[in-house]
Amino acid sequence: MRRRPGRHAAALVREAVAAAIAAPVASLLTIAMIAAMCLAVLLTAGRTVGAEQAVIGSIDSAGTRSIVVRADPAAGLDSSVLDRIANLEGVEWSGAFGYAEDVQNAAFPGGNRVPLRLAYGTGWAELSLPDELPGAGDVAFASAAALEQLGMTDAVGRIDGGGSGFAIGRRVAVPDHLRFLEPVLIAPQPGNPAEPVGIVVVTAARPDLVAPVASAVTGVLGVADATKVTVETSEDLATLRALVEGQLGQFGRALTLGILVLTALLTTAILYGLVMMRRKDFGRRRALGASRSLIIALLLTQTGLLALLGASVGSIAALIVLGATGDPLPGAAYTCAIAVLAVVVAVAAALLPATAASRREPIAELRVP
Repeated sequence: MRRRPGRHAAALVREAVAAAIAAPVASLLTIAMIAAMCLAVLLTAGRTVGAEQAVIGSIDSAGTRSIVVRADPAAGLDSSVLDRIANLEGVEWSGAFGYAEDVQNAAFPGGNRVPLRLAYGTGWAELSLPDELPGAGDVAFASAAALEQLGMTDAVGRIDGGGSGFAIGRRVAVPDHLRFLEPVLIAPQPGNPAEPVGIVVVTAARPDLVAPVASAVTGVLGVADATKVTVETSEDLATLRALVEGQLGQFGRALTLGILVLTALLTTAILYGLVMMRRKDFGRRRALGASRSLIIALLLTQTGLLALLGASVGSIAALIVLGATGDPLPGAAYTCAIAVLAVVVAVAAALLPATAASRREPIAELRVP
């Protein structure tokens, strides 16, 4: 009866575990080597990656992908521009805001006045609002700053001004690239009617698309007087982001590659020496009928299991050290990638010693005292 592949693999793993336990010094040395590799990479290149992610996150929080168009009333900019912007590639979100109209809490005539803007767009997830908004354009949404000035900390009540009234819907969270509108008090309007707007905000899909998207948006504004329009972009921040990501990323990759190559060479040398010390054992296995491929598979499986344990120990130790020193963590994806790469390097480094062990003649090796 032929042995099933699953049982064969399980038997190979059991034999590899038994061989590792039978040679505790060699196993501990392999585990320590791989753990040291992961520890070194994560404490050097990993720290760099964590710093890079922190810097990029800080830049992104400033609105790296935002484009702001401001227009005077004489420019003739209206909300229909959103339909044209929607046809542009590289645009993630766009919204338009009308000219400010001062309103106040209807319950307190003569109270603080806050600028209200009619808002136009198809999605307000930017302000943590659902797609389906209540009312027919007569519901306003306010930030915490606007509600405080209106005396509506519970986000309940009505506001009026200039003959128009609005019910307060709920509090909204204002993202960084819309904070220039603070205190935010907007009344989203259904559809995109051709109503005058003074501000159009566009978010590019990626930082590197800010410049081309800004150019395309400028071309579809359809204003009567272009001199009354200004376009503000975060292109400088996008360039800085790319520069930081490129330089730190290149440094981290070079450092990681150097450590991996050095560790691979050391692992190969150590494993080769350990194989030579166990050549009598391999000769005995060959004499009992073990094939060359079985010897190679056994050594690679043993090395892979030990490397997996070492990578886990080294990665956990590195994260503990980084957390204790207050350094930014490199992230789960990077940490897992380094651990997997360490195991792959260890198995690849074991291939040469395993091949050498499989080519030993059983009779010659059994004569070794």
